[in-house]
Amino acid sequence: MTTETTPVPEEVLSALRKHKRVLIAAHAHPDPDAMGSSLAMAWALRAIGLEALVFNEDGMAPCLKFLTLPGPVLSSLDKLPCEPDLVVCLDCGDRARLGETIQPLLDRVPTVNIDHHLANPRFGTEANWVDPGMAATGEMVAYIAKALRVTLNGAIAEALYVAISADTGNFSYGNTTPGALRLVAEMAEQGLKLSHLRECMENNWTEARLRLWGRAMQNARILEDGRLAAALITLEDLRECNASREDSEGIVEQLRRLSGVRVALMLREEEKNGKVESKASLRSSGKDNVRDVAAQFGGGGHRNAAGATLPLTAEKALTVMQPYIRFVWNRLQ
Repeated sequence: MTTETTPVPEEVLSALRKHKRVLIAAHAHPDPDAMGSSLAMAWALRAIGLEALVFNEDGMAPCLKFLTLPGPVLSSLDKLPCEPDLVVCLDCGDRARLGETIQPLLDRVPTVNIDHHLANPRFGTEANWVDPGMAATGEMVAYIAKALRVTLNGAIAEALYVAISADTGNFSYGNTTPGALRLVAEMAEQGLKLSHLRECMENNWTEARLRLWGRAMQNARILEDGRLAAALITLEDLRECNASREDSEGIVEQLRRLSGVRVALMLREEEKNGKVESKASLRSSGKDNVRDVAAQFGGGGHRNAAGATLPLTAEKALTVMQPYIRFVWNRLQ
């Protein structure tokens, strides 16, 4: 059920209002939309008198340390002062993406699921709001805050801007909605300093990040007659550049800038339980649906931005993924 003034389902608002202690969680390895949405939700719930804490098993994203926190971002449930009445799950295409740590809690505590990924199975036990038409989960949280009569200014506005801006490529991707633009205009009218936030978001590189990007661009592969650009980032690359996995964020978007490239692919190796796996990030434009490619490997996302994890080295993962990328093109012919 919706009203003329808000797209937020009443079941979501009802669930939020009736619980006193709320834990807010987003997917592991949080991107700016996941973390910005989490912080904004906590600010909104605290504004209406609820106890709200943010959890992410990977903690606060270092690149967002300029944001004002509503409280500590917990990476361990052992630090919870008490068990929550409700868990609000944000920006998770499925429950597993919240990470392993929180899964036992989800088995015994009601959940609200708020997400903009198409394949979301609506895993919330108390309420679900899944809308792929939204630019970002941050846009959805902004509407929730407005429905709760929370003013979008100060720290909550900064968190929302980071979430929405990042997921829309600074309002340049095809998922940018008029609603998202109106929200930013409203926040700017309330005093949001856009130029300051852009500087905080973009001018924060480390030397390690610079070195990693230089190596990735130098070794980028242009394949499939120029239609596919791929960057392979190995564990050795990360070690030699003294870089973290977060330092690779954004490389795949730069590969898509190359003229003639229809699909950009970044494969970053990680070590888990003593074995190497590769995190695949895919980007495309127009009708090239990389979500279908990611889905073949248990991943998901959006038509033009998707990801998956493969239990292979980056080199082997590229070999395995190429035929599926070709299939996307052949289907459009």
